[in-house]
Amino acid sequence: MFLGIDVGNTRLKWALYEQAEPGARLITQGAEFLENIDKLADGAWGDLPTPTRMLGCSVAGDAVKLRVAEQMEELWEVVPQWVHASPAEAGLSNGYDHPSRLGADRWVAMIGAWHRMLAVSPPRPLVLAMIGTAVTVEAIDAHGRFLGGLILPGHGIMLRALESGTAGLHVPTGEVREFPTNTSDALTSGGTYAIAGAIERMIQHVRQRCGAEPACYMTGGAGWKMAPFMSVQMELVDSLIFDGLLEIAERRARQA
Repeated sequence: MFLGIDVGNTRLKWALYEQAEPGARLITQGAEFLENIDKLADGAWGDLPTPTRMLGCSVAGDAVKLRVAEQMEELWEVVPQWVHASPAEAGLSNGYDHPSRLGADRWVAMIGAWHRMLAVSPPRPLVLAMIGTAVTVEAIDAHGRFLGGLILPGHGIMLRALESGTAGLHVPTGEVREFPTNTSDALTSGGTYAIAGAIERMIQHVRQRCGAEPACYMTGGAGWKMAPFMSVQMELVDSLIFDGLLEIAERRARQA
């Protein structure tokens, strides 16, 4: 049994697989808000089959990782292991100025997306958008080199920034419209199209840089909200971080 963990800005997502290899059968999965991590051993994890390995990625600090480890120690004799971005792993090379400073979730999701693409096509450029509390948009060339990426506020952060910095904008969330005619729709549409525009601009950059049409993937908790409003077709895949963790876990086991 293999336990994959993805600690984001808002929630901890977990998935238990039959084994640590790509395509492994998913046994069960779940999510908890970060403030509820200390309830996992007595709650969602209490009746799980015992995992023999755990690998996770986290954008939270060491204190959150410690809380996760404490919950695991109550139940299992499994040593928590965490992925950190490195100069190269699982067929990708990291073009960040300081590779270790790249967010682990970004790195793992790119590995998942890269191998998902290779399973269905020859190597080609790739653009990955991860839509969550924050939004990231990553570019990879056809040789598996991470070229760079964008970070921008997620939709909720945009709305809260406008509400706190602008008088009179405390309004309910609206609908996405091409031509909004009320403030609620204008706010929702503006945030949605701002994110869409950043993604589409990165796709243009990759086309120009690589001279080829990139494979385009979208993931993250709010990906399903964004996907319908993209002018470029993107494959929505919820599991890319877990796919990446499985890929890394198998390769590390082979190298051990």
